[in-house]
Amino acid sequence: MKYPIGIQSFEQIREDGYVYVDKTALVYELVSKGKIFFLSRPRRFGKSLLVSTLENYFLGHKELFRGLAIDALEKEWKEYPVFHIDFNGKNFTSPMELKETIETFIAKCEEKYGKDELANTYGDRLAYVFEKAHEKTGRRVVVLIDEYDKPLLDVMNTGIPSPVVGGDIKTLEDYNREILKGFYSIFKLTDKHLQFVLLTGVTKFSQVSVFSGFNQPNDISCDSRFDALCGISKEELLSVFKDQIKELGEMNGMTEEETIEKLKRKYDGYHFSDGMIDVFNPFSLLNCFQKRKFMDYWFSTGTPTYLMRLLVNNNENINELAGKEYPAAEFVDYKATRQRPLPMIYQSGYFTIKGYNRRRDTYLLDFPNEEVRSGMVAALSSDYFGDTSSPSTWLNDVSDSLEAGDLEKFKLQLTGFLSNISYRFQRKQDARECERHFQYTFYLILQLLGKYNTYIEKETSQGRIDCVLECPDYVYIFEFKLNSTAEIALKQIDEKGYALPYAADKRKIYNVGISFSSETGTVNDFAYKPR
Repeated sequence: MKYPIGIQSFEQIREDGYVYVDKTALVYELVSKGKIFFLSRPRRFGKSLLVSTLENYFLGHKELFRGLAIDALEKEWKEYPVFHIDFNGKNFTSPMELKETIETFIAKCEEKYGKDELANTYGDRLAYVFEKAHEKTGRRVVVLIDEYDKPLLDVMNTGIPSPVVGGDIKTLEDYNREILKGFYSIFKLTDKHLQFVLLTGVTKFSQVSVFSGFNQPNDISCDSRFDALCGISKEELLSVFKDQIKELGEMNGMTEEETIEKLKRKYDGYHFSDGMIDVFNPFSLLNCFQKRKFMDYWFSTGTPTYLMRLLVNNNENINELAGKEYPAAEFVDYKATRQRPLPMIYQSGYFTIKGYNRRRDTYLLDFPNEEVRSGMVAALSSDYFGDTSSPSTWLNDVSDSLEAGDLEKFKLQLTGFLSNISYRFQRKQDARECERHFQYTFYLILQLLGKYNTYIEKETSQGRIDCVLECPDYVYIFEFKLNSTAEIALKQIDEKGYALPYAADKRKIYNVGISFSSETGTVNDFAYKPR
């Protein structure tokens, strides 16, 4: 089987015999349902391939679709004038990059369909082109815009000055936004000439609306009918890649059932609506099948700089955001800020929907899978711990201690590590901030281990447990205190009955009390006892 890794051309995939997971039934449903659409999906999730598929469909390339679902659905195969602009592959931190990209696109359109010498704005120039294309072909135009938001994401919160001196446009982010608003005004000016429009991207900037220049598109990002329009569903995985799953298992000494379960833990878990349809990361799956190794493929291609800028400067820690319930308005249709990074974390694919509470109309957000969790925690830890970021040898030593139930050794390891963290992370100015710092630090350490179930602020009938760590032979119930004693922490575990949910567990249970010092920045008291 040939895997189209890095290939985003539908035409090349079909002509050169690469595997193609048939999405054309959904494509046909989409083009039959309306006119102007917007789709948000994480990077490397197949948005560009979808755009290429639509382009070939509207160009009437029937031969490329032979044998696919749409071949039996579409009876007419009309050819439309298609206008496709792709913002991928460009660096929009260069002040004039966006202006030149759009200028080049419009100039090429004018070469083909004519130019209105009196038109000066992007909207007016393209309006003329679309009108002439409609007149020349007798069919309305199709507009496909891939990664529409990259010119904004590249410069978000960078503070790069605007190339225009004076006026209200102070930053390159503002400058690029104004250019895009002018460019997208074309859709309002030329509505009668439009057959179909699709914009793809990572996020929808509703608050600063680059969409204000035309009627709001139909946002299908959370439409359960189109959950699997990009990505690979479990049904598609089991039908298209049945032989590859077997081969992957044999190469790694696993049964077919074990292989499927590991693929789910590693690359599945994405849900884009309350329909809760499982969607696998296509980039990671294809790489895994080709290399026959379970590795972190998606995250290793690079963490978006715009997201890391938000996370480094925000006032919320990742452990305070993960595993919580939110109304949709807080993470779907909102521009992320330094104070509220949740929308960008979700829209970028680092959080996904893990549950839906119909009574409350809220969604549970968390990491989609092991690949994303481990990659995100590693990236955050590298910045948070600086030069003292945990080396693999230290993590292996901590794992050995916890798996062996050696809490005396773990105490020394934890105390030594915290003593080396930069002074700037010892937030002494406020007791609450100090406590948050220690909880976050402990969370990152345990998540970096990557092998165990870790629960932060786990709810019970009597309260919230600060942390629970489940190892193969041991379960550790942690309670943290600031400038106090470990005995007080242990007493709270007993009084609140935090260990009761593990009463029937065959593993050995340890209650662990840890007190941190705001003065020394490390452990000042540590005690434990078996249940």
